[in-house]
Amino acid sequence: MSELVTVTDVKAELGEGPIWHLDTLYWIDILGKTVYSYQPKDDTLSEYPIDQYIGTIVPRQSGGLVMALQEGFYFLDTDSGKLTSIADPEEHIPDNRFNDGKCDPAGRFWAGTMAQDHHADAGHLYMMDNDLVVMKKFGPVSISNGLCWSLDNTTMYYIDSPTRKVLAFDYNNETGDISNPAECIRFSEKDGYPDGMTIDCKGNLWIARWDGWSVGCYNPTTGELIEKIDVPAQQVSACAFGGENLDTLYITTAQEDFTEQQRQEQPLAGRLFQIKPGVRGVPSFAFAG
Repeated sequence: MSELVTVTDVKAELGEGPIWHLDTLYWIDILGKTVYSYQPKDDTLSEYPIDQYIGTIVPRQSGGLVMALQEGFYFLDTDSGKLTSIADPEEHIPDNRFNDGKCDPAGRFWAGTMAQDHHADAGHLYMMDNDLVVMKKFGPVSISNGLCWSLDNTTMYYIDSPTRKVLAFDYNNETGDISNPAECIRFSEKDGYPDGMTIDCKGNLWIARWDGWSVGCYNPTTGELIEKIDVPAQQVSACAFGGENLDTLYITTAQEDFTEQQRQEQPLAGRLFQIKPGVRGVPSFAFAG
């Protein structure tokens, strides 16, 4: 395993949503309302300010990004910066916003919601199909977070952070149907809360441990913690494999609601980190619509 190091000078209030596509790493500052893109080959950083809170982003097969924002799903033209509204399934709940999400192997976009004041059971998990029709898939949930799919496309893993659990659903890649949720990993209080999540080429889950100062690698069949990467930030929010060989793990962090003392004690909180953990990830999925 290589040394954990910071990437770029960006210091987010609530860094989240890293995703590697082609030769670029994308991530967001939810509260800072900014999308970042970084190309390691030429050390180029770009940013896209957005006029509302950003939940998550995914690449679009035809170009640009698809976003789940405070006010629903949008397309982002990364050449012009233009936002185009698609749908807002919770227009009737103005105090909610979208949080984490990803595309499934068929190119459908899944993202979940949460109350901005974090009160329980206010959100749901949604799926936007390739025809742009949005469907409610699961809930109620409190803080909808990490998503990923097993290597054989038969299981969807999902996190509602306050439960301290990772659920495994039976997943139908042809239809996007999910069923039979079952606990596969449980966090203890000392582990913090499970947050963003990705999967490696061996089928193990890498999970950001919010309030746990670390990222953990877990076997989803046994629930066993295989490996832990310590991070010099209390709020570790998400992780994703990237780089030319998909052997670099990128890790986002936050400094949400920190006191001035916490900011001084954790000067690297909010930064993006990278490390080579000795295993490769798998390619991310792009939106097919």
